[in-house]
Amino acid sequence: MSDRPSPPPASSGPHGALSYRDAGVDIAAGDSLVERIKPYAKRTLRPEVLAGIGGFGALVEIGKRFREPVLVAGTDGVGTKLKLAFALNRHDTVGIDLVAMSVNDILVQGAEPLFFLDYFACGRLDIATAAEVIKGIAAGCEQAGCALIGGETAEMPGMYAAGEYDLAGFAVGVVEKASAIDGRRIAAGDVLLGLASSGAHSNGYSLIRRIVEVAGADLSQPIAGVTGNRSLGEVLLAPTRIYVKSLLPVMAALPIKGMAHVTGGGLLENTHRMFPAGTAARIELARWPRPAIFDWLQRAGNVADAEMHRVFNCGIGMVVVVAAEDAGRALAMLAASGETVHRIGAVVPHTAGTPVTLIV
Repeated sequence: MSDRPSPPPASSGPHGALSYRDAGVDIAAGDSLVERIKPYAKRTLRPEVLAGIGGFGALVEIGKRFREPVLVAGTDGVGTKLKLAFALNRHDTVGIDLVAMSVNDILVQGAEPLFFLDYFACGRLDIATAAEVIKGIAAGCEQAGCALIGGETAEMPGMYAAGEYDLAGFAVGVVEKASAIDGRRIAAGDVLLGLASSGAHSNGYSLIRRIVEVAGADLSQPIAGVTGNRSLGEVLLAPTRIYVKSLLPVMAALPIKGMAHVTGGGLLENTHRMFPAGTAARIELARWPRPAIFDWLQRAGNVADAEMHRVFNCGIGMVVVVAAEDAGRALAMLAASGETVHRIGAVVPHTAGTPVTLIV
C-alpha cells in the first residue's frame, strides 16, 4: 500500500528500450493494490484522521479531550512466523500479528492506539497475496480501534525469494501525561494478573520451525491430543491476541500499576521490565493451564524449562499489575470483556538492585 504518487509508466520508446516493468517493478500492480485495499482501510478510520491514504503523508489531530497529551510510538514485525505463512500459502492472519505486536506494546504504557502504518516489501508484487495481508492488517486495526492511515508497498526485484515478502508496522497512540503507566508505583504485595494468549503469538518461531523440522511433523495434519481438529500449521499461525479494547476500560476505571506484553524473551525477560528496583515478580506456573501446543513443543524439541520461559509466552500474553484490593474488580472486568484471565502471582521484595522474575 503506497502513499507515494506513482511515476508514469516508462515509454516503450525505440526498439530495445527498457521499462520499469522489464526491470521487475509493475507500477500498475501497485496502483491496483491500493484501490483494492482502500475499503478495508476506510473501515478503520477514527474522527482524528483528517487525511489518510493517497497523499504524501496522513494528517491526524490529537483529540481535545487530552489536557497534556503524550504520544507513544512503537514498531515491530512478524518475524519468521512469515515462513509458515509462505509454506502453507495462508496470508490472512499475519497482518493481525503485525498490528498486535505494536499496539500491545504501546498499550502497556497506558496509550490508546490512534493510527497504524505498514510496510510491505517483496521481490515481485502478487496483488492477491498482498491484498490478503493488508486485509488482515485492517482487521487488526479494527480489533485495536486504531486507524490504518497509510503505508508503503516496496517491490524490489532480487531482494526476496519468489513468493516471499517481509512486513513492518508502526503504531502511534496517546495517553494523558498524568495517566502514563511506568511501573514506578509497583510495590510488594501487588497482584499479577495474566491474560491468556492465543498461542505462540509472534515470537520464538525460529525455534518452533526448528522443532517442527526435527520432529518431522506435517504442518498440514493435526497432532492427536494437541491441536484438536485443527492442523499443526493452523494452530501455529493463530494470530496474536490484541488486548486493547479489553484493557482500556480497566485502565480508565482502576489504577493499573504496570503491564508487560509478553513477546521475545518470554515471561522471564518481559515481566521484570516493568518493575522498579528492589522488587521481583513471583509467578506460579500452577495458576494457569499451559496450552497443549507448548507441551508438545517442549517434548518434541527437548527444550529445557528455563528456555521455554525465556522464549515463549507459555499461555500468558499480557501481565497486568494491580493493588491487591483492586484485583477482584479487574478480574471481573476483564472476564466480562471476553478475556481468559488468571491470578498468576504477586510482587515480592528483592534485595538486589536489579528487578527479577521468579517462576516457580
